[in-house]
Amino acid sequence: MVLADLGRKITTALRSLSNATIINEEVLNSMLKEICKALLEADVNIKLVKQLRENVRSVIDFDEMAAGLNKRRMIQSAVFKELVKLIDPGIKAWTPTKGKNNVIMFVGLQGSGKTTTCTKLAYYYMKKGWKTCLICADTFRAGAFDQLKQNATKARIPFYGSYTEPDPVVIAQEGVEKFKDEGFEIIIVDTSGRHKQEDSLFEEMLQVSNVTSPDNTVFVMDASIGQACENQAKAFKEKVDVASVIITKLDGHAKGGGALSAVAATRSPVIFIGTGEHIDDFEPFKVQPFVSKLLGMGDIEGLIDKVNELKLDDNEELMKKLRHGQFTLRDMYEQFQNIMKMGPFSQIMGMIPGFSSDFMTKGNEQESMSRLKKLMTIMDSMNDQELDSSEGAKLFSRQTGRIARVARGAGVSQREVQELLAQYSKFAQMVKKMGGIKGLFKGNKGGDMAKNVNPAQMAKLNTQMARMMDPRVLQQMGGMSGLQNMMKQFQAGAGGKMANMFGGMGE
Repeated sequence: MVLADLGRKITTALRSLSNATIINEEVLNSMLKEICKALLEADVNIKLVKQLRENVRSVIDFDEMAAGLNKRRMIQSAVFKELVKLIDPGIKAWTPTKGKNNVIMFVGLQGSGKTTTCTKLAYYYMKKGWKTCLICADTFRAGAFDQLKQNATKARIPFYGSYTEPDPVVIAQEGVEKFKDEGFEIIIVDTSGRHKQEDSLFEEMLQVSNVTSPDNTVFVMDASIGQACENQAKAFKEKVDVASVIITKLDGHAKGGGALSAVAATRSPVIFIGTGEHIDDFEPFKVQPFVSKLLGMGDIEGLIDKVNELKLDDNEELMKKLRHGQFTLRDMYEQFQNIMKMGPFSQIMGMIPGFSSDFMTKGNEQESMSRLKKLMTIMDSMNDQELDSSEGAKLFSRQTGRIARVARGAGVSQREVQELLAQYSKFAQMVKKMGGIKGLFKGNKGGDMAKNVNPAQMAKLNTQMARMMDPRVLQQMGGMSGLQNMMKQFQAGAGGKMANMFGGMGE
């Protein structure tokens, strides 16, 4: 059972409260039984599960509850808090300092995904504007340097290693000195692993640590070993000063719940989790948003972070167009680019309240990404006049030779070009409705959607959006109320950048 299954089972148990006519001891015990069963199936330690049950029972006393209290809300809140406590060590994680050399040393057993995770972390910080690099100080595993070199080259991250120097301590020292001199901010050192904990492994780690003086030592842990994580994390922590943990392979293993709760028991904060093989399948670990997302409640904070990564300045030009109901093919192209930069669709969908993280399967996700790339290829074959024309699809319908020319240039059929234009027309129609609803945009300059949108008119827009959406998608979001809540959260939390991102997409 993967973590998504755990989330579904707990959510189903919590929903039983909503279906119950009367909330009493019997209903509470039945719900707790289902939650505890789901946690045990996810390999969470039985003592921790028992403690969670007792803690929830201790705060819910039906005899003491005053009349009029929302018992459902209190029980759901108590369960949420206990799930957070289960995986939160209560220790603040180390964070790098901008403008200085931050040396991060990776340790862990062989096969935990350490080398791949090094690249993921370097790429994560590089996307945020940090100057990052990688050092391969693993001379034990054949092919380790080749793997790091291949990963780093693909991600365009500077790296250092050696095919001739057998001493990992020398490589680590030389690499750190080199990158410090060159002003790198995030210097990641990948060390050797072993198949099991050995004195030689710990001795080598200590020597590398001594010559590099890392600001943060990260222990990389394979989620598939579940509760055994606790003993491993403790052993590494005793030998080297492990400050944080990254858990890998959390996407497809039944023991993910056990791994998270076991590592929390070592008082080591989990800073990132690996959720797949791709370089973008990697996300910061924050306990409350993680539990919210697990239970299908979304992660608005994470979604805003994703949008902020796009480095969108307040787009006055786009806001001006929206106020006048204008939307060109180039505008649509730019929004497609933004979607691509945000990462895997399923990850983004899981951050939106009402959507589960597995709302879009891998097959559907790849199909959607491929479709988006094809649409962008078609637009790449259009000239500036076509992309910037306020007439949009009408320009092509009047001069059909344009469709034939674009199809030839993109290597697609004319029908596919026509389908793109039809899709664009839907986008533009939605934007025109936004601009056309009298008083929707109050006329404030600046890009703050929360300030620019007239709440009195937003209901009309929500209704129009609901009519245009696939009914199954609307149902997943929780119907009209779910759609309205999502819009409110976007407006309240995201400011101008969210307005730019979603405004152009026809929100």
